[in-house]
Amino acid sequence: MEPKTVLKKYFGYDTFRHGQETIIEHILNGEDTLGIMPTGAGKSICYQIPAVIFEGVTIVISPLISLMKDQVDSLNEVGIPATYVNSTLSYRDYEQTIENIVHNVYKIIYVAPERLESETFLNVLNNIDISMFTIDEAHCVSQWGHDFRPSYCYIAEVIKKLKKRPIVSSFTATATKRVKEDIIHLLELQNPFSLTTSFDRKNLTFKVETPEKKFDFIKEYLKGDFATASSGIIYCVTRKNVDSLHQKLSDLGYSVSKYHAGMTEKARTQNQDDFTYDRTQIMVATNAFGMGIDKSNIRFVIHYNMPKDLESYYQEAGRAGRDGLASECILLFSRSDIVDNKFLIDSIPNENHFYEYEKLNDMIDYCNTDKCLRKYILEYFGEETQFDHCDNCSNCLSTVEISDITLESQKILSCIKRMRGNFGSNLVTDVLKGAKVEKIRRYHFDELSTYGIMHEYTKETIKSFIAYLETEDYVKTVGNEYPVLSLTPRADEVLFCGQKVLVKRKFEKIPEKKIGFHMDDTDGANTTQKPLNVDKTLFEQLRKLRMELAIQNNVPPFIIFADTTLKEMSAYYPVSKESMLAIKGVGEAKFEKYGETFIQAISEYLTQNNIIPS
Repeated sequence: MEPKTVLKKYFGYDTFRHGQETIIEHILNGEDTLGIMPTGAGKSICYQIPAVIFEGVTIVISPLISLMKDQVDSLNEVGIPATYVNSTLSYRDYEQTIENIVHNVYKIIYVAPERLESETFLNVLNNIDISMFTIDEAHCVSQWGHDFRPSYCYIAEVIKKLKKRPIVSSFTATATKRVKEDIIHLLELQNPFSLTTSFDRKNLTFKVETPEKKFDFIKEYLKGDFATASSGIIYCVTRKNVDSLHQKLSDLGYSVSKYHAGMTEKARTQNQDDFTYDRTQIMVATNAFGMGIDKSNIRFVIHYNMPKDLESYYQEAGRAGRDGLASECILLFSRSDIVDNKFLIDSIPNENHFYEYEKLNDMIDYCNTDKCLRKYILEYFGEETQFDHCDNCSNCLSTVEISDITLESQKILSCIKRMRGNFGSNLVTDVLKGAKVEKIRRYHFDELSTYGIMHEYTKETIKSFIAYLETEDYVKTVGNEYPVLSLTPRADEVLFCGQKVLVKRKFEKIPEKKIGFHMDDTDGANTTQKPLNVDKTLFEQLRKLRMELAIQNNVPPFIIFADTTLKEMSAYYPVSKESMLAIKGVGEAKFEKYGETFIQAISEYLTQNNIIPS
């Protein structure tokens, strides 16, 4: 039969999706094949149709028990004899299945990768006519993949032990260039035809949100027109979060199921079926849920916590909108997600933490970028893009004006430089904030010119600045167990070469009444700023003095004193240590370095102009 005839007869479609027919043609031509196609692109058709056309049997290696059952049920339903061999079979069922396999009852046999370690099962394979060996979720063979399975390492050896080498086809939804190379090498594909269809799912809207309270965001979102009566998945990193969120939504009257590895198999199966068959509207789950779930009408996928890598995120988010209708993929990001993911990575007993941290950093950059989210994802997977704006992600749709954060960036970069790149984000933030902690005093960081220079921002906002600078490659994190911040060569462009740092995002300052101003001495309760009568001539002279000192010390001028500090000096004429220390922005360390120089300049100005301070 021709592929299109099989497509129509068994699956009921008149035409193939993009890439399917090309892959099928190469398989039928006897070529090893690698198909990299996003979730929902129809990978299974690419090996199921050749399996029907070939004379012999097709063995499909799959790590997903739930997928095996669904696929086998679907194939048998349309008249293609299929079965699976995995740990769910009882001894009697296993014996019956093996007997049927030997007697050529099936066209397609799904096998768990661990089964390949059995010599008995290998003997069974050598007694049947195998036309094709298909590896589903092929990224599992690579340590660079997001779901590495050691059992996948046996596949190439098993194929070599077969009496006759079959055609080998492999498929995955997500693979970077490095993972693709690993698949070809580790599965020992011979001169393979490779096709990567576009990863772009145009019907999906990608959003990154940073709500102060995630649950409040969920509540409001579920009230919206888009989510009402729609199917959706909410992913959480931990079982505890799943249980908690499930209970809260249930208490609010939502039709909700949950799924995680801590539940019994019976409970997981029941909840999965309830969601699949629309008996419940929402599934709250860990990443244990979703692989192989072919539910086409999922309208939203929300990640309550940031996943540990983009491969996982895109695969999980891609479960939305498999029917091609508009759907939303929303990631709720907070900096605590980074800590949780690092803990999870460190708890994995393997030697690949470097790779996992590298992928985590890419995920963090995705959450912090102000550029097009779709473009970021596509380029991560090696797909060239011809656009800078997709007009269908939260960054492209944002109405926030572009902000110039060059000054704030210079402050942060200068602080990291003065701390010699030996400390992490928390301590850098504390120094910039002007925190009074023992570690700062121990290292004398309270004497740095950058100490307290960003006191008007919250710590979380300062950390957001740092994260953005890291995303834009001005700062890098070095080390995993004890990560520290260091500058990249690009930092000099901002510090010394006039490079602007622009971002499409708002960074809120602490309201003025909270950070303190010089109050009217007659009313300490007055929270309004006392108007300054700035001597503009003195102000300009102090600015010139500041520039001279900046050049001598090879630092940006603001590091010496901010404009607000110079304006206060120009209004209050401080000519003693006590009065100078009363000026906002002048601490003990700053006074020791620059105080006397500015006092002298102010004193000379007062004398020259016959000014007597009031």
